[in-house]
Amino acid sequence: MTTPITLCGFAVSNYYNKVKLSLLEKSVPFSEAVVYPSQSEEMLSESPMGKVPFLRTPKGVLSESQVLTEFIEDSWPEPPLYPHDLYARARCRELIEHIELHLELPARRLYKEAFFGGTVSEETKVEVAPLLEKGLRSLARLVRFSPFLGGDSFTHADCAAWVHLPLISQCTRKIYGRDFLDEMLPQAKAYLKMIGERPHAQTVNDDRKAAMEIFMSRAKK
Repeated sequence: MTTPITLCGFAVSNYYNKVKLSLLEKSVPFSEAVVYPSQSEEMLSESPMGKVPFLRTPKGVLSESQVLTEFIEDSWPEPPLYPHDLYARARCRELIEHIELHLELPARRLYKEAFFGGTVSEETKVEVAPLLEKGLRSLARLVRFSPFLGGDSFTHADCAAWVHLPLISQCTRKIYGRDFLDEMLPQAKAYLKMIGERPHAQTVNDDRKAAMEIFMSRAKK
């Protein structure tokens, strides 16, 4: 029996895992297809930027992780991972946008050296550090940790935070010898541990570890 949607990408990708965790938490039936970023015509026919994740649906293919998040919520509204109140829903989206635009995006410039054995210029390191510090200071003004990122309910913002924030911690320790996340948002450690104990988060993390082993073995060939 085929499932109505297929999540395409690979489990090393934090954006892939953000969408996967949302699907699992909402009990949406889906299959997975391992696809790596490329500029091949076959890839571009489904993901115009050649990126992952993307989602195959009965009506066509969708790309960009936040678009996938919105499509999932609209298509399978129960159980909700956005608040029903429109203002609260906007605040939830604000958290996602803030984490991805002001933290994950600048931190991504460091990933080559932090995680994949490459090197990053000293100029880049100098440029990125204040951006991450500014992003964390402003995030501290938005988050609640009561107990979830935006309040008392698990939402799509928690799916995003759980896959992105550990990368900020790991790459700053590697590049700068300091954990920016722990220094500037110390409540995050207990919060991330709590989310990581959720069964679906454990599934995503186990799959991520297995995919990382495969990915690194491919990179060495």
